[in-house]
Amino acid sequence: MNNDNKEESMRGKEVTSSEPGSERKPFFRQPAARVGLALLLMLALGYGLHLYLYSRAHEITDDAFIEGHIVPLSPKVSGYAVRVHVDDNQRVKKGDLLVEIDPRDYQNRLEQAKANLQAAIAKHRTAQLSVELTGVTTRADVQQASAGLNQAHAAVTSREAQLNSLRNQALRAHTQIITGQHNVAQARADVEAAEAEAARAQADAERYRQLLEKDEVSRQQYDNAATTARTALSKLDAARAALTAAGSRVVELQEAERSAQENLRQAASQIDESRALVGHAAGRLTEANSAPQQIAVTRARVDTASADIEQAKAALAQAELDLSYTKICAPETGRVTRKSVEEGALLTIGQPLLTIVPDEMWVVANFKETQLTNMRSGQLVEITADAYPGKTFRGKVDSIQAGSGARFSLLPPENATGNYVKVVQRVPVKIVFEETPDPNYPLGPGMSVVPEVNVK
Repeated sequence: MNNDNKEESMRGKEVTSSEPGSERKPFFRQPAARVGLALLLMLALGYGLHLYLYSRAHEITDDAFIEGHIVPLSPKVSGYAVRVHVDDNQRVKKGDLLVEIDPRDYQNRLEQAKANLQAAIAKHRTAQLSVELTGVTTRADVQQASAGLNQAHAAVTSREAQLNSLRNQALRAHTQIITGQHNVAQARADVEAAEAEAARAQADAERYRQLLEKDEVSRQQYDNAATTARTALSKLDAARAALTAAGSRVVELQEAERSAQENLRQAASQIDESRALVGHAAGRLTEANSAPQQIAVTRARVDTASADIEQAKAALAQAELDLSYTKICAPETGRVTRKSVEEGALLTIGQPLLTIVPDEMWVVANFKETQLTNMRSGQLVEITADAYPGKTFRGKVDSIQAGSGARFSLLPPENATGNYVKVVQRVPVKIVFEETPDPNYPLGPGMSVVPEVNVK
């Protein structure tokens, strides 16, 4: 009992000793806590207002990628690649030499085209000489036939006519000398043409011999070239022989002219023979009257030779063009990608060799159609690439595609069939960079970016 009374008295003392104002208040009722909570609430409201205003002035999407021109390169002629001057991801400038194709076949074709052109020119020159010769010959034949007919009639009536006829015969002999001299000139032209052909054939044979030593052509090809060279030499010998024969013919005609002069002195006793020549002279006159047709034929040969020259020039130009195609140069400044060509590979026309990605790039951002309300061309854009989180690129809106991306897809939606569910469409927007991207942060087609367009 005493102990219980003592404990109760001690509790009474503790209760009576505590003051009413010394009780602790809850944390949220303390003034400092209230001020802190008010400041936090104000900061949250301010940040929320900032985010709201920023979202009203900016449109953002993560459905955006880098785009750029891609220039694939293919050869225009076939052949073996003898030099490859670039490697993957190497930067090249416009006009830089990238790949070289073995040019020897195309060089030979170029030399052959040059020789064909020279041969066509020589043929044209020969045809022109033939026109002149035909004109002189036909005119001389007409004159000769007319003179012979007149001579025969004159011989019947009087000795004076016979003497005039013999003078015309002497003129004929002189004309034949002129004709023979033209034949000599024509023969010289044929010799020049044969020499040109022989030189070309010898050069071809020598080139094939060198290629045969390197096992780059067959023995049959070399034998054909050698046979062609020997044939050309034979034709040259024949042309030279024809030139010699034409010269001998001129000497013979000169002797004939002297003989005609001798016959002129004996014309007094040949009246009966002159009468027999009347019919013969009439026939020759009829034949000589066909001179315009002969001249037309020779002029047609000149026209044909002129066409051959133009054809040879076109073949020469094509050969020069094909030879230039053996050097493949960069059409644009950029970086090499997808290189598949190696030295020694046999290339065919149109075969993909490599691709050049030019420096000019842009962003295609697929915004929702509800984000295009205030978007206009020229608005500033901040671009961040997934590859460089801390780097910001500056750009501007270039244009907005006239239609949604789905409308131009391989299988566009058919909203007129089945149950219709409205889906917010995305519209591609082209964004260009305002400055050249930093080379320390390389960008390429297909890389993901996030553009923020300032629409206010």
